[in-house]
This record gives sequence, C-alpha cells and structure tokens, in this order.
Amino acid sequence: MFDVPDDLRAGVRAAAPLLLGVTPFGLVAGVAAVEAGLSPAQAVGLSVVVFAGASQLAAIDLLARDASLAVVVLTAVVINLRMSMYSASIAPYFESFRRRWEMVCAYLLTDLSYALAIAKFTEGEERGSSEAGEGPGVDGVTDRRWYYLGAAGAIWAVWQAATLAGVVLGAGVPESWGVSFAVPLVFLSMLVSELSDRPRAVAALVGGSVAVVGSGWPLNLGLLGGALAGVVAGVAADGRVA
Repeated sequence: MFDVPDDLRAGVRAAAPLLLGVTPFGLVAGVAAVEAGLSPAQAVGLSVVVFAGASQLAAIDLLARDASLAVVVLTAVVINLRMSMYSASIAPYFESFRRRWEMVCAYLLTDLSYALAIAKFTEGEERGSSEAGEGPGVDGVTDRRWYYLGAAGAIWAVWQAATLAGVVLGAGVPESWGVSFAVPLVFLSMLVSELSDRPRAVAALVGGSVAVVGSGWPLNLGLLGGALAGVVAGVAADGRVA
C-alpha cells in the first residue's frame, strides 16, 4: 500500500485554508464558461489545459464576445507573464528534479502554490537545513517535491472540482437569470485585494482606463491593450519607487 509522504500531507495542510477562496472562484469560472457558450467538455478542457484563474476568466470573457483566437491566447499570455518571474524565482529549488517532475511542477504553478512553496523553501534555507523545512523526508529534493505537489496538487484538484461543479450548475441556469455579471464581479474582488502598494494601484488605474477606452476597438483588443498598458505602467511605477 502506498505510504503517503509526510511532506505531501504538509503541503496539503498548508494549502487547506486557501482552498476556501479557490472554490467560489472555480465555480464562477465554470458557470461563466457555460454562459459564454462553451460545451461542458470544452469548459472542463479549458480549465484543465489553462489552469490559471485570471487568464482563464479573461479568455472566457473574450470568447463570449467572439474575439479572435489570437487575441484570446495573447491576452491570456500577457496576464500570465508574472509566471515567468515566479518560475525564475523557484527554479533553483527544482533544479535537481527529473525533467518530467519539472514539467509537472511548472504546470501546477499558480500564485498560491508559488507563495506557499517559496515561503517554505526559504524558511528551510534560513534555518540552515538541507530540508525544505521541518518534518521527515528522504532528502531535501524529495521533501521539496512532495511538499510542492501536496500544496499545488490540492489547489489544482479543488479548482477542477469547483469548475466542474460550476459547469454543471451553469448548464442548469436559465439564460434569463443573466449571471454574466459574475466574471467582472470576481475580477473586481481580485483587484481590490491586490491594491497593496503604489505600483499596483498605478497598473490597475492605467490598465483599467485603457481597457475602458478601448472597449470599442476592433477584435476586442481593448482588454489586451489594457493588460499590456497595466504591465508597463506597473513596472515603470515600481522602477520609480525603487
């Protein structure tokens, strides 16, 4: 019988409090995908392939407005640019992993899994231990792998389950209910929680303004333009602060 590693359990426990916030987010993504006209299989497939809350919702919103596939993909890529910074930051902790495990870890990378893992790994370094943190394990690499898989895997499983539940619920919601407000409502809640410093506020203000001004642009390029403008403005504001 497979003996569940202690660090895998530790990762799941660390992620558990965050799963309460992941669940309604995933439900909205599932409902919104059905409202956008995707079939249940397409909605679930999009969630499994993309697995990125903000860009997934942005893609759904653009699909609902008949944006071109190129605009949908490019917008999702721009929104997920921050993942490249996360990857560069966390890669040194995964460099001893086999290639297939690196690919799995990369696929599971999200804001939440990154925050949990990097906090645990740096804590282990500060304590001068070869382990990812306290707790038993075969060695440091194995501990990091199991801890990350525990945290990131739990987030992935709950996100997919919540999205599937949202797809089922969304398929049963009459069109007359008009639940299309759910996506902008989720983005608004995400925006408020992220406005923690000046660069982020500047990015939100500039990006939102450009998106509103560009709402009538062809090919629904307003959202993509807003995302790009927000990234540039945020980086510029951060440079001035530094």
